[in-house]
Formats: sequence, structure tokens, C-alpha cells
Amino acid sequence: MLNKTRLLTPGPTPLPERVRLVLAQDMIHHRKDAFKSAMFAAQERLKILFGTTEPVLPLTCSGTGAMTAALHGLLAPHEKILVVEGGKFGQRWSQIAAVRGLVVSTLVVPWGTAVTAQAVAAALDADPEIKAVCMQVSETSTGVLHPVQAVAAVTRQRDVLLIADGISAVGISPCPMDDWGIDCLLTGSQKGLMLPPGLALLALSPRAWRKAEQIAPSCFYFNLCKERANVEKGQTLFTSPVSLILGLVESLDMLLEQGLESIYRKQWALTMMARTGALALGLGMLAPQSYTWGLTSVVLPAGVPAPEVVSHAAKAYGVYLAGGQDQLKPSVVRIGHMGWVDWSDILAGLAALKASIEHAGGYCGSRDYLECAFAAYQAALQGKVGEVPAFIHS
Repeated sequence: MLNKTRLLTPGPTPLPERVRLVLAQDMIHHRKDAFKSAMFAAQERLKILFGTTEPVLPLTCSGTGAMTAALHGLLAPHEKILVVEGGKFGQRWSQIAAVRGLVVSTLVVPWGTAVTAQAVAAALDADPEIKAVCMQVSETSTGVLHPVQAVAAVTRQRDVLLIADGISAVGISPCPMDDWGIDCLLTGSQKGLMLPPGLALLALSPRAWRKAEQIAPSCFYFNLCKERANVEKGQTLFTSPVSLILGLVESLDMLLEQGLESIYRKQWALTMMARTGALALGLGMLAPQSYTWGLTSVVLPAGVPAPEVVSHAAKAYGVYLAGGQDQLKPSVVRIGHMGWVDWSDILAGLAALKASIEHAGGYCGSRDYLECAFAAYQAALQGKVGEVPAFIHS
């Protein structure tokens, strides 16, 4: 039987038809007026999305490229940084920093747990040589939402930059960089922005720009100051990802037409839906608290192999889920619910997850899990964003 494909991975995410149609348009030249107009239009919209008055730099790379650009553009070799390591992508900050020649101090938190602002403050107080804190807004490998706003209140009081990976947060949950005091916020195209992979976006605060202007370029390709100069002219430093920029304008139009508050409310409701349905099935939560709004990491019953569950859901039902990473690979399945995903996709995902667990020899509980999930979705839409429906823990 031919199934409708449902892409419920934490990136790439489904593409809306409006975006696909723009991506299919004839090519235009990246140094001509039509492209410059698109770049200026993107800038207006990106500043709203990022919550900043500063330029947002488009970079032709993945999110990891933007992380690399941030560390090379904001820090000199032998400077010290504090990295919050609570998952695969927290570790990536340390790996990039090692290549840059930075001195790395790590603040390790268990996978599935959020760091605390108090722990960050204590680490900074213990070592005044630290120049930046690097962390995730949303740790995609675990589904944890770190308290970036509270951490920013700590770094703002010190001569310490806050560099935040918002790859699975921007366009999914609030992270207004100017209001919160984030010094560098970055994201990728393939998650909340509903685009194919290949485009990253990075913005700096005024004090981060002052630091960037003092750093000698260490990379021919990633040069933040030159990128800013080009963005002001409606250009990028090197060959632009033309189709992705055009698609970006369309996706931003879609987000802003609906309104960011409505987008965040929908994302919160989908989170409540996925978590409630999984809990009703008797599944554990990798992140029981401080969970991100774009994906849900569920812990499978003992003895049920996650790779088999993920494979069966795709082959039998056309539902593409993601497995865990590193030590979580055998036991965790991640359900993506960011971007162009709606409640019907999550219901289908939960049904495919249940059937695939049972196919692998596991047992799932409640027969009314879909009703519970949909009720949680409706309650979250009607309630206060960020307020957990009373019955989610029942």
C-alpha cells in the first residue's frame, strides 16, 4: 500500500507548497537588482524573526558552518570559553573550539537535563578569564530547552559574550536576541524556516560586533565583517544560495502572516500533543522537564531496539522518525514537530510509533492515546503558551 510520506524528523522538515513553487522558479543572478531586492526583503523579515535591530547574515553552509563562523569571528586563539555540554551539539562547540585553538572549559550536564543559570554564573565567577559562553537554545540531540534568557542575564553583567545555537529554536520557540541579551544567535534553514538544508543565518549584538572588529580573520570563507558590509548592499560575500534566499523570503512571509505568537502557540500545542500521546502509551521522556518545542525524545521500553522501530515506521507507514544519537541510539526515538507540520501529522506519527514498537516486540499501553493527545493539543491552543495542561502528567 502506498502511504503518504510524513517527515517527522528534527530536520530537514517538510516544505510548504508556497516555498516549493518559489524554489522552482527560474534562476536569477546573485549580483543583479532582482536578487538585491530579495536580500533587502529578507533582512527586514529576519530582523523581526530574530528580534534584533542588527543585520542577520546569510551564510551558504549548514548550521555547523555558522557555529564555526561564530567562533572564528568572535574569538582569538588561546582565549577561553565556557561550553555547556548537554548533548551531541553542545559537544560540537568544544570540537569547533579545539580547531580554532581556544581554551575550553566545559560545564557538563546529563543528557536530557537543562543547565541552570546559577551553574553558569558559578563557572564564570570561578574563572574570570572566560570570554564567552557557548550553548544551545534547543539541544536537538536530546530535546532539552536550555534557559538561555536566564543565562543571558548572567553574561550581560560581565564582559562575557553569549553565543547561542538556535538551530532547532528560531521560528519554533521565542528567543528574541535583543530583549534577552544574546550576543550571537544562529540557525539553519532546514528546521523552523521550512527550507531545504544549505543556508545558515547568524546575527550579532552591538558588543559582539565590537569584538568581531578586533579579531584578525582566520578563515578566507567566513569573514563576518565583510559579510556585514555585503549584506548592507543586498549581497553576500561569495556566491549566494539564490534559490534558498528567494525561498527564505516566502517562508518568512508565511511565518509573519500568521504572526510569531501564533506560530509559537502552535508549536507549543504540538509539543503537548506529542508528549501526552507518548506518555499515554507508557513511554518515558528523555527530557521530563525543560523540553524543547520542536521535537520530543521518547525512551522506548526495555529490549525494544530504536533503529528497528524507526525503520519499520518508515517502511510500513511512510512516517520518518529519528533515532537517538551516540549512547542514546539503541533506546531513544525523536519525533520532530517543527515547521510545516500539523496535528494530523503528529497523530499519524504516534500511531506509527505504537505499531512499530509492537512490531519490535514491545508493549504500549492506553488505547485512547490519540484522544488524549488531541485533547492536549486543543487545551494548549486555548491556554497560556508554556502552561502545561493539568492532565499531561496523569
